[in-house]
Amino acid sequence: MNFLAAYIMKGRLQAMMVASSLALLSLMFPPVSIVSSASVALVTLRLGAIEGLYVLGCSSLAAGLLGWLLLGHFQFALMYVMVLWLPVWLIAIVLREGRHLSLAVEIAIFLGVLAVVGAYLYNPDLAAMWNALFVQMMPANLPADASLDDFKKAANVWAHYMTGVVAAGSVFGLLFGLFLGRWWQANLYNPGGFKTEYLSLGMPPRLAIGTLAVMATAMAVTGVVSEAAWNITILLIALYSVIGTAVMHTLFAGMKLSRFTVPMLYVTLFLIPHAILLVAVVGWVDAWFNLRKYQSTHNTPKA
Repeated sequence: MNFLAAYIMKGRLQAMMVASSLALLSLMFPPVSIVSSASVALVTLRLGAIEGLYVLGCSSLAAGLLGWLLLGHFQFALMYVMVLWLPVWLIAIVLREGRHLSLAVEIAIFLGVLAVVGAYLYNPDLAAMWNALFVQMMPANLPADASLDDFKKAANVWAHYMTGVVAAGSVFGLLFGLFLGRWWQANLYNPGGFKTEYLSLGMPPRLAIGTLAVMATAMAVTGVVSEAAWNITILLIALYSVIGTAVMHTLFAGMKLSRFTVPMLYVTLFLIPHAILLVAVVGWVDAWFNLRKYQSTHNTPKA
């Protein structure tokens, strides 16, 4: 994808064309939105906040115009500014000025926490909203081995945690966009730089303590406060899964069979999503014990 990064960096017009056109395409293929936000991140990381804001603003206008011409509406452009482009622009500034990827990741999680808290302040009964949405989405013909009561029970359980799930998914998309933009920047101007940054990702013990405090609150209280705390916990699990993946990549890269163990790590996370919980535990433990210090010193990471 280096050719796309090189094209984006040719000028403002090219960057705006890529960001806005991919934003429109992502309505049909949602993962493309990561590449769209990475375009804004790359310009901001390389050329600064003002240039990134210029591309963001003009891309929003272009995306709105394309949406109006092709789809008959422009509302999705505003959604992209608020949900994808504006947050990735902000954390790209943090990364550019602070030069620490871990700080940018912390800010992304903090934005997610603010979103969850804001959602509960706006509507304390979010579970009812999600439950009603699930009922609307219920298939007309349920499978033979399923029942309406089972569906409603499952919907009622998930409704209490969907705010955190959606927030975590949004933060993952935000971070992947930032990571892709940083990777592009490294490939163009500092080969190998992103790998070094990513594999050194870590969080301070104070955040690990804060995570315990949030979980303790979720278990100690009831009602809306408990539900909000559990949803914030989901976001923190997302944070530590990113950290844990970097830690395990580093440890596996130090093994003699790193050409097999590192790819298997990512294949496992893709095929067995439940493994993310174990990886998150590794990321949390790393805040206390710096697990990467146990990496073999006899093998230079090759992956």
